[in-house]
Amino acid sequence: MTPPTVDLPFSLEERAVSVPDADALILADVHLGRGVASNVDAPVGDGADVRTRLETLLERTEPETVVVAGDLLHSFDYVPRGVEADLSALESAVADADASLVVTPGNHDTMLAEVFDGESIPEYRLADGETVVCHGHEPPETDAARYVVGHDHPAISLEGRKRPCFLYGPAVYEGSDVLVLPAFTRAAAGAAVNRMRSRDFQSPLVTDVDACYPVVWDDAKREPLWFPPLGECRKLL
Repeated sequence: MTPPTVDLPFSLEERAVSVPDADALILADVHLGRGVASNVDAPVGDGADVRTRLETLLERTEPETVVVAGDLLHSFDYVPRGVEADLSALESAVADADASLVVTPGNHDTMLAEVFDGESIPEYRLADGETVVCHGHEPPETDAARYVVGHDHPAISLEGRKRPCFLYGPAVYEGSDVLVLPAFTRAAAGAAVNRMRSRDFQSPLVTDVDACYPVVWDDAKREPLWFPPLGECRKLL
């Protein structure tokens, strides 16, 4: 299984993407506070787990900028207990890595201004000049060669096990490439894309899911595993 081209301008990591030409690391759908809001005891994915995995990615990719492509928070109408401490820890991890933090708010981030005073912008163009990051719940207003988004929490069912996945669609949105990231939180089950059609996605940027390549991160080999476009491999999944 190989990527569609040999010179992709990004490197897929564990639930995140690195864009070397822009010295940027992008993750989406952190959903801080999801466990408390859902009344889950000791939820995996919140707090320490998020920070630990982010620190590993920061050490490996050494970005100058970390961009959260929306839904940094989970709850719409209040800030659950512990969220401010978890967010402060996340900000400290980024600062300790000599990087800056940018958030492109998602539909869940209605309380973001209450807890985050850093840079927040609906659509953020990376330093490479080609890539725009946004949450993906609304059509973007900024032109770009490629968009990196979250929102849909893609996953893929393999041999009865659902695993988070990326979706990479060359030229699928008005001629621009789209990369949909899996949720960074491990507390989100994800939506299995195996039988989903374009109309089933919440993001308006996913206009032709059959042309999108599912990509799964292999923990053992520490590398991404590329599948053929979804339209070609549905019958194999």
